[in-house]
Amino acid sequence: MNAAQSASFDTVKTKVHDRAGAIARVTMVARLLDSAFFIPGINRRVGLDAVIGLVPGIGDAVSAALAGYIVWEAHRLGLPRWKIARMVGHVAVDTAIGVIPFAGDLFDAAFKANQRNVRLLEHWLERPRKAERSSRLFAAALIGGIAIGLALLIAAGVLIARWLLSLF
Repeated sequence: MNAAQSASFDTVKTKVHDRAGAIARVTMVARLLDSAFFIPGINRRVGLDAVIGLVPGIGDAVSAALAGYIVWEAHRLGLPRWKIARMVGHVAVDTAIGVIPFAGDLFDAAFKANQRNVRLLEHWLERPRKAERSSRLFAAALIGGIAIGLALLIAAGVLIARWLLSLF
């Protein structure tokens, strides 16, 4: 490889791994997926995520794949695992609820998982230590909330079982 080709390759390689370029790309994808179109009358912006989601099954898979690009870029930029897990959680919730016909598309239009993920990435890039602490607090609160929810479900199940047994 000659010097001109090497310099050209290095320029391309630098542009691909440029932090500002990566932020610009994920911001563009998030806007496209979550707020590309303005709907007059209700004064809301919706994106291709809600529109593509109207196609049963395939639409939500395509939306999840496009949202995965944002998570992949965040991983490349060095986002901690806790933040990546939170981003994957946003995409998973968006995809799982998005599968429900029409109601899922309304949820997609309101939840805007991709813009949430870009905000997480930008927040971490601005202040990594503070973002890491808040992410750990979120994870602890989430685990605690899940544990409390499971305990309440078990308690409700026991109470229902007792009530049913008392009928006989």
